Amino acid sequence: MSDLPVEPVEAKSAKTRQMLGMKGASTEAASIWKIRLQLMKPITWIPLMWGVVCGAASSGEYTWSIENVLKAALCMLMSGPLLTGYTQVVNEWYDREIDAVNEPYRPIPSGAISGSQVIVQIFVLLIGGIGVAYILDRAVNHDFPVMTCLAIGGAFVAYIYSAPPLKLKQNGWLGTYALGASYIALPWWAGHALFGTLNWTIVIMTLFYSLAGLGIAIVNDFKSVEGDKQFGLKSLPVMFGIDKAAWICVLMIDIFQAGIGVYLITIHQNLYAAILFLLIIPQITFQDMYFLRNPLENDVKYQASAQPFLVIGMLVAGLAFGRV
Repeated sequence: MSDLPVEPVEAKSAKTRQMLGMKGASTEAASIWKIRLQLMKPITWIPLMWGVVCGAASSGEYTWSIENVLKAALCMLMSGPLLTGYTQVVNEWYDREIDAVNEPYRPIPSGAISGSQVIVQIFVLLIGGIGVAYILDRAVNHDFPVMTCLAIGGAFVAYIYSAPPLKLKQNGWLGTYALGASYIALPWWAGHALFGTLNWTIVIMTLFYSLAGLGIAIVNDFKSVEGDKQFGLKSLPVMFGIDKAAWICVLMIDIFQAGIGVYLITIHQNLYAAILFLLIIPQITFQDMYFLRNPLENDVKYQASAQPFLVIGMLVAGLAFGRV
């Protein structure tokens, strides 16, 4: 029998959370590269990368080839690790005082990384994201640099979301919607524009879908209620209280996803509409089982169980749009 020490499961889980940028992270010291990765919150990249897939589907022009796979991968790199990473580091920097109250183990309030190192990381990620967008514009011979404009526009929204004097996150509704649109509409537009021609129908429908994304964004505010109150941030849980905000969260997700289903019926995509409605059923079930009963304790469990049905529904909608 081996005498080698075995790391407790709880410690491994805490380290994984630390690397992914999740609540309940380990406070154990890590290398500077692990700290930089933690600042970028890899767990938040996934919805943006998925949004690119939905956009490619909605273009109706994506075909499976090595060239297209590489283009899509580059677009995911731009939307996820680079620009979402940039967004998260900017948010961490401007939230450092709040995090000292809510999550003191975070890299900046804990002193694990210096301010100058954070600023350098912000600029490297920003320049990298815009650079990849420019490469994609050149790769598909865009007459107008739509990918570059989307990257710059998204980076600007991310900055004013976190930074004064605007600091959109101080306004519960506006800030949360800006976050929801950044998670759904922006990467969707990028994926669609990369393989097709972005049009007003897709722009409007994805902005409508982003109201469901607003519900997703609210989930992340529950863990920060005390610090938000102390620093005057009007998140929805602060404005309405925990229970009412939880109901607002789930209703936003379900109602606006169902609204997309109704729209699919009007454009005669009945099969896709039926699939979308069926995906809402388990979503509601997990909302009742976890989130509505205890949003503070069950937020992560709820996201892991219910949100896959939302993101699959996004792809269903994208495929339906691509058939019109």
